[in-house]
Amino acid sequence: MKGKKVEMLFLSEPDMIEAGVLDIKKCVHVIDDMFKLIGKGDYLMGGPNKNDHGLMLWFPKETEFENMPVAGPDRRFMAMPAYLGGDVNICGQKWYGSNIVNPKRGLPRSILTVQLNDTDTGEPRAIMSANLLSAMRTGSVPGVAAKYLEREGAETIGIVGCGVISRACLMAIAEGMKAPKKVYLYDLFREKAEAFAEEMGEKTGLEMVITDSLKDCIVDADVISVAAAGAVKVEIDKDWLKPGSLLTLTGACELSRECYIENKLVADNWTMHKAWYAEAMAHPDGFDSIVDWAPSAAILMLYHEGVYKDGDIPSLGDIANGNIYPRKDNDERII
Repeated sequence: MKGKKVEMLFLSEPDMIEAGVLDIKKCVHVIDDMFKLIGKGDYLMGGPNKNDHGLMLWFPKETEFENMPVAGPDRRFMAMPAYLGGDVNICGQKWYGSNIVNPKRGLPRSILTVQLNDTDTGEPRAIMSANLLSAMRTGSVPGVAAKYLEREGAETIGIVGCGVISRACLMAIAEGMKAPKKVYLYDLFREKAEAFAEEMGEKTGLEMVITDSLKDCIVDADVISVAAAGAVKVEIDKDWLKPGSLLTLTGACELSRECYIENKLVADNWTMHKAWYAEAMAHPDGFDSIVDWAPSAAILMLYHEGVYKDGDIPSLGDIANGNIYPRKDNDERII
């Protein structure tokens, strides 16, 4: 019997651009729809709990083998399988490697690919370059958050870190907000902020203001995006957050215990973060094993201590579906 021919798409980065990966309006719409499916439970992620963020290679701190990588900041490989239902009805996986020294080699910190498969036969449908795809997906999440969680009358945005992900975050947040006008920028390297301001000012039509300090970037911002990678985390004082502000943490950020407890918390998908908690509990190094890469590590520690219980932290899917509205008033700060 002659077998069926299996065909798939191979999509390079230029192919992805031609397919519309940089269309931020469509990206935010798609990610909004994705959260609605997640809120309904029409999805699967890895593991028996159906919510594992991915399967990661845990590098040892020391090794006797010459070529084996050792642990370091943003040093990992991860496979991230998932199924999404609804009209999408597809299985897929993101696979990536990350090393904080890559930019010194002329490479992105993380290098990614995505594979899609038929949910019934398992046939591969596409293998694609995914750095732009991942950046736009990542950036679209705070855009959806801004759509549902911005304070009434919000006009200003604070961008911490002026890299690729922050470009996507800004475009998405500007798309999600009702009436954005001004953007405050901060980066450790002013030349990066200047290049960002020139490019994104033209793309968004918003006023760009480069600030001399992290504090100045935050104190007047209604919606704040932190997407900065590095060995040292961004540290934000709780008193810098203006009443009613929304702080979105795409990258790891150092906040005080009081900052978390005194403000409203919303997760993208709380059950996924609980899976990270289970990973930390199973790892010999405990919470130290996730602090370099899990933005919610500090919140999970509070969960471990009993400060938060199941049901205390809503997920964005529940909000997108209209099941809950977490903002009690226009002055409530949300993280």
